[in-house]
Amino acid sequence: MRSIKRIHSAVSDPIGELPTFRVMPTHSIEQLDPFLFVNHHGPHEYRPGNQGLPFGPHPHRGFETLTYIFEGDIVHQDTQGFKSKIEAGGIQWMTAGSGLLHSEVSSEEFKAHGGVEEVIQLWLNLPAKLKMTEPNYTGLSKKEITHISEDDGNVTIHLISGSWKGQTGSVESLTNLTMTSVDLKEGGKLVIDVPVTDQVLFYVVSGSVEVNGDSAKMHELVEFGMDDESIEVVTQEKSRLILGHGAPFNEPIVAHGPFVMNSEAEIRRAFQDYQSGQMGVWR
Repeated sequence: MRSIKRIHSAVSDPIGELPTFRVMPTHSIEQLDPFLFVNHHGPHEYRPGNQGLPFGPHPHRGFETLTYIFEGDIVHQDTQGFKSKIEAGGIQWMTAGSGLLHSEVSSEEFKAHGGVEEVIQLWLNLPAKLKMTEPNYTGLSKKEITHISEDDGNVTIHLISGSWKGQTGSVESLTNLTMTSVDLKEGGKLVIDVPVTDQVLFYVVSGSVEVNGDSAKMHELVEFGMDDESIEVVTQEKSRLILGHGAPFNEPIVAHGPFVMNSEAEIRRAFQDYQSGQMGVWR
């Protein structure tokens, strides 16, 4: 089985009233190429008449975002003209590429009535040749995601991109990433083989599991070596994982705020383009 290099604990980093756990980067792990950033927001119960999620208009360039909506909803809008509301069980995948402005806020219904909100956002790097690709957005509801049952129904894989035993996810990843979330019932067992050349993203959203002989619990990120293919997960309680994998780019990474490029000069250009309105103007 794949060796485990280290298990990293997420850091509490609340945003206003919204409990947030920063999974990566932290003091113990910078990134897992090509996975750059993971934030776990909630679960948090909003009262009726709330202000909702605080992620108003902001720019991005040079990477992609993948947002899992486990509870509540998110309304996405951007300067490319994309707009959609995705509710619990769905995902939002945005290719920032050459740059755009977007917002991720709660729906008017959620703000009026309140409810539980829990979302996780990943930043997925793009290689140098794709940094300036045209922006794009895909929002998938729960029913539009491929759901695969394993272990006599004790494990459900929600396949977003890539393939799993002959089935294909709805999102065609520009960088050939396989991205999933996984729900395990008490006593559930999952065995998968990941190409030895791929980096693995393995985060415990809730519950606790035993993975390749080590224990990992809620708010922990498992860092694997790239020395074998097999990953075995078993759990004695209801648990949820985010599991993804893809080939590293092994390129320089220069990140500043909402931009991720390959050089300081490209970062300076990104700020100039944003300030001059070349990434769009919010209206």
